[in-house]
Amino acid sequence: MLSLPPHALAIATQFLTRLPLRLSSAPTPRELARSLYWYPLVGAGIGLLLLLLYLLLAEAPAPMRAGLLLLALVAITGGLHLDGVADCADAWMGGQGDRERTLALLKDPRAGAMAVIGVASLLILQACALASLDAAQAPAALLVAPLLGRAAVLLLVATTPYCRERGLGSALAEGRSPALLIAIAVIAASVAPLMAVAGASLSAGVIAVVVAALSFWRWRRSLMQRLGGFTGDGAGTLVELVQTVVLVVYALASMP
Repeated sequence: MLSLPPHALAIATQFLTRLPLRLSSAPTPRELARSLYWYPLVGAGIGLLLLLLYLLLAEAPAPMRAGLLLLALVAITGGLHLDGVADCADAWMGGQGDRERTLALLKDPRAGAMAVIGVASLLILQACALASLDAAQAPAALLVAPLLGRAAVLLLVATTPYCRERGLGSALAEGRSPALLIAIAVIAASVAPLMAVAGASLSAGVIAVVVAALSFWRWRRSLMQRLGGFTGDGAGTLVELVQTVVLVVYALASMP
C-alpha cells in the first residue's frame, strides 16, 4: 500500500475511493476542508478507470460489460455514496416529515426495507443506462458522470449549511470558500459539453449539465425543507443522484 503525506489530493482520494493508499498521518480539519476542492479531479480519475475498463471490454456483450462496469464503480468507491442513499431512503420515509426523527434515522446503522429498495432501484437504473451506451457516447458518459457527481458536492457545501454540530461535514463546511467552490464546480461542469470534440453529442453534454443542475436543486431543496441543511449522507445521495441522471441522459442520446 502506498503511503502519502496528508496533502489535499491524497486526502480526497483516500476518502472518496478504495484505491490502495494511506496517509502518513491523520488530516487536520483545515486539510480536510482543502481536500474538498479536489473532489471533481478524483471523480475524473474514477471516470478514467471506468473508461479503461470499458475499452478492455469492448468486445464483450453489452449487458456483461455494463455489469462489470457497475461492479468496478462500486468497488472503486467502496459503496461510500450508496450507503448515503440507503440511509436517506430509510430516513425520509421513516422520519415522516419530522427533522429530529429523520436525523436519528440517518445515524441508525441498520438498513430497512426502503434502504434496500432505494439502492436496488438506483443500481438497476445505472446498469440499464450503462448497457444502453453506444461507442460514441460511452467515453463522455463514463468520464462526466462521476466528475459531475462529485462537483455537485462542492455546490452543496458552498450553498448549504451543515445541520449537525459535529461530523466530517462540519470540517468541510468550516473551511469553505463558497466562491472558489462554485468556480471549480462550474469549470468541472464545462467538461460535459466539451466532450463533443471526442465524438459525443454536444446536445447530450448540455442536457446532462442542465439535468444534473435540476437534480441538485431539487435534492438541496428537499434537504433544506426536511433538515435545514445537509449531512454526509445527503451529500452521498447527491453524488449518486447526479451520477445516475447523467448516465441516463447519455444513454438516451445513444438511441438511434
